[in-house]
Amino acid sequence: MTNNFHAALARSNSLLSRGRPQILQLNTGKLCNLRCIHCHVNAGPARKEIMTDTTIDQILAWFEKTDIPTLDLTGGTPEMTPGFRYLVDSVRNFAQPREVMTRLNATIINEPSYDWIPEYHARHGITIIASMPCYSPDNVNEQRGDGVFDSSIKAFQKLNTLGYGKDPRLPMHFVYNPNGASLPPKQLELEADYKREMQKHFGIVFNDLYCITNMPIARFKSYLKRNQQLDEYMQLLRDSFNPTTVDGLMCRNTINTSWTGEVFDCDFNQMLKIGLKNPSNESPLMVWDINPETYDQIAILTADHCFGCTAGSGSSCSGSLQ
Repeated sequence: MTNNFHAALARSNSLLSRGRPQILQLNTGKLCNLRCIHCHVNAGPARKEIMTDTTIDQILAWFEKTDIPTLDLTGGTPEMTPGFRYLVDSVRNFAQPREVMTRLNATIINEPSYDWIPEYHARHGITIIASMPCYSPDNVNEQRGDGVFDSSIKAFQKLNTLGYGKDPRLPMHFVYNPNGASLPPKQLELEADYKREMQKHFGIVFNDLYCITNMPIARFKSYLKRNQQLDEYMQLLRDSFNPTTVDGLMCRNTINTSWTGEVFDCDFNQMLKIGLKNPSNESPLMVWDINPETYDQIAILTADHCFGCTAGSGSSCSGSLQ
C-alpha cells in the first residue's frame, strides 16, 4: 500500500527524524465515562483495557532511571485507572523532579467516586489539559454528549477555586476539536474568544487553548463514513499538508506507551496498532526495554492519518504547531 504521507515528505524535502525523548506519554487505558464522537481511542464506560499495577511498576522502574522531564497521562480518563494515584505519588518521590500532566475529562470530577481529583491534582501540582470543544453548550453536547457542557463548567469552576488557571504552579489548558470535518481555526484568535466568553459568562479562567485536528481514525472515522465525508476529509488533510510543521511533530520527542507497556510513535499509531519493534528480535518494543540514548535511531512509522498532524497550522498534543 502506498504511503502518501511518506511521499509528501519526500516531495517537500522534509526529514522526519526522532530527537531525544522529552515526554513519556502513558495511555493508561480506554475506560471513560463518556463516548465522544471525535474520540480516537474509542473510549467508553464499558472498556476493559486498563493499565495494571504490575505494568505501572515496570514503567516506573524504567522511567526513574531516565532524564525524560515530562510524564503525560492520557486515556480514556486516566483518573479512572485504579493505579493512577500510586503512579503519580511514585513519580513525585523520584529524586529528579518531573512535570506531570493529565488529559482530564473534567466531567469525571462530578462523579461521586472521583471527587478526590481536584484537591489531589492541586496538591501534587499536576498540569491539567481538559477537553472543551466550544464555549457554548450546543457544540459541546453534540460532540461529547448531553449535559457534558454544564458538568464541565461546574468542574472548571471548582478547579479555579483551587488556583488552577490562576496560580503559575497550577496550569489548566483547554483543548478544542472541530465539531465535524474541518480544520481548526487559528489557535491564538480562538483562544482570545474562549477567554473572553468563559470569563464573561462563567467566571472561568484558564491558561492556553490547544487546537487539535480530528484524526480520521476510530470513532471519528466511523462518523465520517456515516456522513459520507471520509474521502473529502482525507483530501482536505492531504491538500493542507504544511511541510513547515514537520519539525514540531510530537512523534519526534515523545515516547507513547499503551496500557500494556507497548511503545508507539503517538497515540494515533497506538490505536491503529502501528507499533515499534524491538531491534534485537522484532518483537513488540516495550517501554522498559528502551535505551533513551539510542532511541533516536529507530525510524518513525507513518501512514496517511499523519496528514492530520501536518495540515494547516499543524497539530500536536500541545495544540497548533504554528
